[in-house]
Amino acid sequence: MKKHIAFLLLGLICWSSVATAADKQEGAYRVKFDPAVVAEIDRLIKQGWDDNEVSPSPRAEDVTWLRRVYLDLVGHIPPLSVVEAFLKDSDENKRARIIDELLESRGYVENWTTIWTNELIGRQTPDRVSRNGMQKFLREAFAKNRRWDEVVYDILTAEGHFEENGAVNYLLSQMTMRDEGVQATAKTCRVFLGVQVQCTQCHNHPFNDWKQNQFWEFNSFFRQVRRVDHRRIDPQTGRQVDDYSELLPDNFSGPVYYERRSGLMQVAYPKYFGETVEFDNGESRIKILAESIKGDPNNQLARSMVNRMWGHFFGFGFTRPIDDMGPHNPASHPLLLEYLTEQFVKSEHDLKMLMRWVANSSAYQLSSEFNSKNQIDNPAAGEMPLFSHLYIKPMNAEQLFDSLMVAANADEMSKANYEESSRRRSQWLQQFVTTFGTDENDESTTFNGSIPQALMMMNGELVETATKCEQGSLLHRIVFSNDKDVRKVQQLYLAALCRLPNARDTAAIKKLFQMNSDPNVAYQDLYWALLNSNEFIFIR
Repeated sequence: MKKHIAFLLLGLICWSSVATAADKQEGAYRVKFDPAVVAEIDRLIKQGWDDNEVSPSPRAEDVTWLRRVYLDLVGHIPPLSVVEAFLKDSDENKRARIIDELLESRGYVENWTTIWTNELIGRQTPDRVSRNGMQKFLREAFAKNRRWDEVVYDILTAEGHFEENGAVNYLLSQMTMRDEGVQATAKTCRVFLGVQVQCTQCHNHPFNDWKQNQFWEFNSFFRQVRRVDHRRIDPQTGRQVDDYSELLPDNFSGPVYYERRSGLMQVAYPKYFGETVEFDNGESRIKILAESIKGDPNNQLARSMVNRMWGHFFGFGFTRPIDDMGPHNPASHPLLLEYLTEQFVKSEHDLKMLMRWVANSSAYQLSSEFNSKNQIDNPAAGEMPLFSHLYIKPMNAEQLFDSLMVAANADEMSKANYEESSRRRSQWLQQFVTTFGTDENDESTTFNGSIPQALMMMNGELVETATKCEQGSLLHRIVFSNDKDVRKVQQLYLAALCRLPNARDTAAIKKLFQMNSDPNVAYQDLYWALLNSNEFIFIR
């Protein structure tokens, strides 16, 4: 391809947003949630707009919203056939229907399995940890829509072989022989309870009320579990190699000893947020912790998940960061956070219902564009989020890979060989982590526009595959159809960006075709430019 020509178009692609008509009467589809809950969410969000004298952006176009909800719920852009069908659908409740369809799809299960596998054990699997085991446990949990509090209980109390009981891989990934549960303490509090206690391992927190003794009181819950790594003889080499790992009970008893900065030694017994628990009743301390979390009258587990889920859909939670909650970090919408927490508990920790409420809220329907009366609503600049428009966020590695696969062959995606697709996905994601790592050697989770990332997109295998006009590809089907050129261009835009070309795009496309004598190559250059544009990579 003559990519130097396509760069012209790439630089000219811009975003557009047109408000849809106002709400009409209820359509034929019957929603699967209590409208009163969504109405209360809308009321509390609107109260924030009124208090801060901002006006919301208009409602997002149908196809813009469709792309957004696909990426948020199933982790990839919608296939072209779905986009075109959604445009033709006149049902006023078609957005609610799409949400329900996605929540019942295999894509939902796979996406949220990936999200929580990455959250619990990371993108790069630690040594002697079974990624397959962790995924198997989570896949079953999301497929059955198990209560979130029960899922967390099983993760914390799991014992046994790392593949026979995949839930053990969370603690296995946090434990080393000499760690004494320190990493598990910090991560469990952060991921499941939304509080950051890692700073208090060595001293009282300088900016909030967390004390050093509270860290070690939590830590003492983890002292009665241990990891055991098994090895075997490789018959070909005669050397010992890793076989499997398991999580087993430990007979630890008594207090945990820790050192104050003054040098004095202190003791800590298990306590849950400072509350004394019965830990000498013959039951494992980790089970006592899990029961304390599950039975917490303050519902911190539910509150943490509500905040995390809101942040997933909007790009910002009610606190920043989402896993640092407490009096020192007040929520932007405390009444809404508490209301959703209460409703989530009443729903029996139903994750799908929580997602329905958030995705059906009026705030989630809004355009990502500012208007003249909500420009102060810019949390990226340090302002408190008001959710008067959608905040643009970049795709993560998995969303980018899966979206490029859809762009390559949207209508045939479900027919692809699952094992081969999984192998290619794992290989590319590993390359993503290696290439896109940060200066601190952390895992990069999103596309941030660095030179290595841009080069990997422009010259990488995925984009090359998507823009090959070969038999069976989406591009081939569009280019060699009997449609007029205008229709073909529209389909490419809908497939990649979920919108039609605007006047500026049309002028650039005309120049592109004038500069290229082969129209088929021009179509390839056009699609290449669309897939490499910022608009493709960002969720808006």
